[in-house]
Amino acid sequence: MASTARRRGGIIAEINVTPLVDIMLVLLIIFMLTAQLIMRQAIEIDLPHATQANTAKPTTLSISLSADGTLYLDGKQSTATELRAAVQKAVAADPQHPPQAMIAADKRVAHGRVVWVLDLVKSLGVTSFGIEIDPSELVAPPE
Repeated sequence: MASTARRRGGIIAEINVTPLVDIMLVLLIIFMLTAQLIMRQAIEIDLPHATQANTAKPTTLSISLSADGTLYLDGKQSTATELRAAVQKAVAADPQHPPQAMIAADKRVAHGRVVWVLDLVKSLGVTSFGIEIDPSELVAPPE
């Protein structure tokens, strides 16, 4: 009786971790089983090895839009016609490995202008592109 009276009014200083361990072990088993199922769905291919293989490095087109809307291609001021011609030339140079485009736009540039550049390069055959950001400014946008 003394122990039940002491537990009711006293501070509980013990934590029972057995249920937590049980749940974690069940989750571990589930993850192990699903990982096996995912791996079985993959196609296993044993690729041949070559000592004289060359990897094709894709051409990168650097496209920039300044705050006033000026278009730059590889650091040189350009027009839409010149950009179109340069992209067509780069795609025609190696159709098997189309160029990739890195687009950098000032945050004050209208969204529509950036979408226009993306649409232009995609319509000319560029399948891989990226948008440059400043990671130091990854904070919530101002309201």
